[in-house]
Amino acid sequence: MKKLIVLITGITFLLSPFKVKADEGMWFLMFIGKNIDDMQKKGLKLSAEEIYSINNSSLKDAIVQFGGGCTAEIISSTGLVLTNHHCGYGNIAELSTPENDHLTNGFWASDYSKELKPKNLKVRFFVRMDDVSKRILGKVNDKMTEDERMAAINQEIAKIEQENNEGGKYVVSVRSFFEGNEYYYFVYQDFQDVRLVGTPPDMIGRFGGDTDNWEWPRHTGDFSLFRVYTDKNGNPADYSTSNVPMKPKHHLPVSLAGYKDGDFSMILGYPGRTNRWMPAGGVEQNINFAYPAWVEGSKLGMDVLKKYMDKDQKVKLDYASKYAGLANYWKNRAGMIDALKQHKTVDSKRKTEKDFTKWAQRGDKKAKYGDAVEIINNYYSKTNETARHDNYLMTMLRSSTFAALPANLGKTLEQYASENAAKRAEMRPGIEEMINGIFEGAYMPLEEDMLASQLNLYYTKAAKGGLAPYVKELGGKLNGNFKDYVNKTFATSIFTKKDQLLKYLDNPVAATIQGDELYKLSGDLMTRYRAETAEEKALADAYQKSFRLLVEGLRESGLSPIEYPDANSTLRLTYGKVVDLPLGKKVNDAKFNYFTTLKGTIAKHKKGDDEFDAPQKLIDLYNKKDYGQYADKSGELWVNFLTDHDITGGNSGSPVLNGKGELIGLAFDGNIEAMAGDVIFDPKLQRTISVDIRYVLFVIDKYAGAKNIIDELTLVK
Repeated sequence: MKKLIVLITGITFLLSPFKVKADEGMWFLMFIGKNIDDMQKKGLKLSAEEIYSINNSSLKDAIVQFGGGCTAEIISSTGLVLTNHHCGYGNIAELSTPENDHLTNGFWASDYSKELKPKNLKVRFFVRMDDVSKRILGKVNDKMTEDERMAAINQEIAKIEQENNEGGKYVVSVRSFFEGNEYYYFVYQDFQDVRLVGTPPDMIGRFGGDTDNWEWPRHTGDFSLFRVYTDKNGNPADYSTSNVPMKPKHHLPVSLAGYKDGDFSMILGYPGRTNRWMPAGGVEQNINFAYPAWVEGSKLGMDVLKKYMDKDQKVKLDYASKYAGLANYWKNRAGMIDALKQHKTVDSKRKTEKDFTKWAQRGDKKAKYGDAVEIINNYYSKTNETARHDNYLMTMLRSSTFAALPANLGKTLEQYASENAAKRAEMRPGIEEMINGIFEGAYMPLEEDMLASQLNLYYTKAAKGGLAPYVKELGGKLNGNFKDYVNKTFATSIFTKKDQLLKYLDNPVAATIQGDELYKLSGDLMTRYRAETAEEKALADAYQKSFRLLVEGLRESGLSPIEYPDANSTLRLTYGKVVDLPLGKKVNDAKFNYFTTLKGTIAKHKKGDDEFDAPQKLIDLYNKKDYGQYADKSGELWVNFLTDHDITGGNSGSPVLNGKGELIGLAFDGNIEAMAGDVIFDPKLQRTISVDIRYVLFVIDKYAGAKNIIDELTLVK
């Protein structure tokens, strides 16, 4: 149980009576019948069967997981996919060159033949789910160790996945919920031929940049368009010019009617993680140890990237996705620290746990639950410095390609050297592809600087958590300054030279790899990342069992106010209404505070600025008020809007739907006032920020002139 990550998931009270809250909660479609009456009272016009059906077309058939980390939706009968610009960012950057810079200038395919295929992009459709809790938990007992328990569970999971994949047609995933108290399986179908259809220029899709990220008001056209292709029979297929656009089971109609304050709305998507069952000690550890290290390491990585990206457009394109990822979580974690402190989340959870401990002393409950909180608190007190260390190390591995790569590639090259000629011939194409991929977008001066800078930070700040031994030894000799060492190591290492790595495949000698200094350093970092002492394992096992009991006991006692499942990248529905953000003052250009308009976009325009330089054509359209059919009754063009939906990372790209199941917007962000939302839900301040679908259509139609895309859609007024 190495590197225990306290990211808590849970089914909670779905199978027992609960008080439904319209804005709070991420609901499984399988149980939507429990919410349907409340949803219909608030404005839903659909039945539960129209939202989730196994046998018939329903809304769930139009929702896909995009690229493994975002959500997208099918919006035409020819497989057109709508998601966020920031979700497609890496794919768009990959398809861009300084000569054809689609990321900066935008891209619009005039027909199917012009659509572009990224190397590795897939979408995942949800087919069905079912409860297997009794089956799996029937294989375990309280006498088992945690390792024995997991072995029994994994053995049963393998059987369930095999039974439901229909000979490999489907991907089946059995997931644990409620900290191991319930289990469900999910059946998916993956499609891997996905092509870029259109994207606005960066200064529409990313307008506002890091400054506006997580802030309201927003004026961002955060969208991009892709298309799913199949073989001629509608089945998933690798890329081929003979593939055809998908004919989906369902696609979303697109509303031109707009919405008003208080209107019912709902979101379907794949929220990544919420941690609302996290114990007080876990929240406290994140605030004081884990998140500060994450913030500092991410900011350092951003600074190094920006230094080189600002000097060279190719470097900017090659590293755009990595920078965006670091920047997003840098601001998120910094905001989380402040928000969790302001909400006094640790204090409120401590109170609940104190009440739980008192409840657990009653009668026969003491033997089962009595020491759960004490064991949990002991775990956190003994792992605080480890958490700090692990986050400095983790941000180094995320930001520096050559912190982890030599260790991972080196093991493969060592194995290659030990094989016979036939086996090497079998392995070689894959290794060559890996090597070519590494150097295709790597800029060595940046990589040198990144690794040296992150090593300096790690050595200085993570020592109390137990540094990687070789790094500790080197740091002592180098007085904590790794710059010259890294420069020399890069100059002599085989792992920084594509031609030498490819030549190695002709005459592989394991000693060449084993003696490489960068391989030693990288191996030391990766060994430390995976390391677990006997004491750490015992602590983690005791924690895991106690936390499972705590959540079970909180459920049984009714002491926890949480009444819904935590997110874990499975398809969910959240519903509520269009609503403003009560900041006590008017802060944007619009008449009301629940939406923004193009007027506000142009007001923010700063010529030459990296974040607020609106394209001239957009300014011209604004000056002419040339909005076509996409303006409201007063002639204004709405850009972004607010709802009170409960979302988190992974919901990026999720459709915002009205009561008829029509698309009115595209979720792309939350607000900084409720940054603690992954741990606690604040009904007064937690908001979803979405791009108005009419602004999306305006950009496609009036700005880009891509009427061929508009003609695919089912528009309703």
